[in-house]
Amino acid sequence: MVILIQCKDKVGLVASIAGVMAQKNINIVSMREHVDIAANRFFARLVSDHHIDSGDLMHELQRALPADAFISVNPEPEKKIVVLVTKEYHCLSDILVRNHFKTLGATVQCVIGNHPTLKNICDRFELPFYEISHEKKSKEDFESGLLKVINKYLPDYLVLAKFMRILSPEFVKRFPMHIINIHHSFLPAFAGANPYKQAYKRGVKLIGATAHFVTNDLDEGPIIEQQIIHVNHTFTASDMIKAGKEIETAVLARALKLVFEDRVFVYNNKTVVFE
Repeated sequence: MVILIQCKDKVGLVASIAGVMAQKNINIVSMREHVDIAANRFFARLVSDHHIDSGDLMHELQRALPADAFISVNPEPEKKIVVLVTKEYHCLSDILVRNHFKTLGATVQCVIGNHPTLKNICDRFELPFYEISHEKKSKEDFESGLLKVINKYLPDYLVLAKFMRILSPEFVKRFPMHIINIHHSFLPAFAGANPYKQAYKRGVKLIGATAHFVTNDLDEGPIIEQQIIHVNHTFTASDMIKAGKEIETAVLARALKLVFEDRVFVYNNKTVVFE
């Protein structure tokens, strides 16, 4: 059993939570907590080896905690996701392999692409692939097509695995903090086309990737995971692209694991991550 708590901080919260758990004769296997002092916000993730009526436990925790407390008991352990792609295969292929061997922590319901390029790999894994082209369509019509497919599957999360289209605020609003994106960490530098070639010409010494939740502020949503690697003068532009794809794959995989295991809390455009 997993219990997630986020609320206003005050003295004695840990004791109050422990008291409720003891009253219910629930053994706490692990408990991680954090206080954002500036925001006066308390975050906790508890794991127990007991399984009881979640409604009753939530009621008792609500009584013991501040009125604004967000409490989740036993969030769905096996998430459902829909993956959105364009033409790059590296992140999608990693997700599909993990999904096939049941190490993803979620189940891929389908893949949606705005180009047909990646249909073949989805076919190999016997997963539905929907091509919804953005060409000769308004953004509204394109996103309406996306939603028609997504709503068939009712996923817990949308994963943008190198999906190279900007989603409208109206679309994003439908899935608050439930759209996960991966991009290179050159932003705001080297924006636009061919960022790795731009970085190569500039002679950068670090490249990296960022996984974040999507908000209406482009590429500025709460960050889940970031990594960097060193490069040097021996790296060609092609070497940088290859290294960049590898780190993007690793960062997205790590971010998805954290989210699917309910280890990520969001507050004020930041995240608290209990690794």
